[in-house]
Amino acid sequence: MKYRQLGNSELKVSEISLGSWLTYGGGVEQQQAAACVHKAFDVGINFIDTANVYGRGAAESFLGEVLQGRDRNSYVLATKVYFPMSSTDQGLSAAQIRKQIDASLQRLRTDYVDLYQCHRYDTNTPLEETMTALSEVVQQGKARYIGFSEWNPAQIQAALDMSGVERFVSSQPQYSMLWRKPEAEVFPLCADNGIGQIVWSPLGQGVLTGKYKPGEAPPQNSRAANDQMNGYMENLRSDRILSAVQNLKPIAQQLNLSMAQLALAWVLRDERVSAAIIGASRPEQVEDNAAASGIHLSDDVLKEIDQILAPALPQAVGN
Repeated sequence: MKYRQLGNSELKVSEISLGSWLTYGGGVEQQQAAACVHKAFDVGINFIDTANVYGRGAAESFLGEVLQGRDRNSYVLATKVYFPMSSTDQGLSAAQIRKQIDASLQRLRTDYVDLYQCHRYDTNTPLEETMTALSEVVQQGKARYIGFSEWNPAQIQAALDMSGVERFVSSQPQYSMLWRKPEAEVFPLCADNGIGQIVWSPLGQGVLTGKYKPGEAPPQNSRAANDQMNGYMENLRSDRILSAVQNLKPIAQQLNLSMAQLALAWVLRDERVSAAIIGASRPEQVEDNAAASGIHLSDDVLKEIDQILAPALPQAVGN
């Protein structure tokens, strides 16, 4: 496993990070989920990403249990705040940030998280209030650093322009071969300001593994076949996209890579990406994905990938 610096922080994170969206504390049975976490540590993953809203606290509670007994200094733990935890608990107000960080720490059974992230931008709360509250969280030792997910360039710049508040060190955008929107503005703006990218859905909700075939029902036991986990896959499962992805298989075979490894290596080709978050339901998936760390794709291979995916990219939202 290779490690990269996360923006201007002192955090060294594994190129492959283990996420818990839709899986742990939810769509994956607990014993299997625990096996995935243990395998992650076995293969050198040191970065675990979660959020309070995943399973309405269930993912954090699961991680709090499974991480017990591990040296807290041996891994980087990240969580998020914004989405509704109840009919009255949501957003990035100072009151919510204070309440939700304490609740997250209690579920995670830890005194601090390494990274506390705004899960989205809160248009209903003044940015100054949010940044001041996040700064308090850091000053109190409840988080070492702060980050954001899916903020647009104007929102990022507004935070950068503020004085007397903590600086963001991480951005968490959706990014994959099929979803390239952050490359245009978010990546360069962040790179200029010491903000690293932790990308989610680098496998396009599993579509880039090649397991979904055009015109065929999704395989049993796959994310697309699970009503608890398939709610966000609609835009990536058109026949045009699935056909193009199938045409990547010869490249992966020629390089002796799995399709997942090819997709992850593509994301990690960009040095502005600090880590790619994977979601795994089986330990063998963790092991396969982790093996993508350190793989170099030649310019010829990258050009061929672009040519193959060109007919599908306009259909993939975000390009």
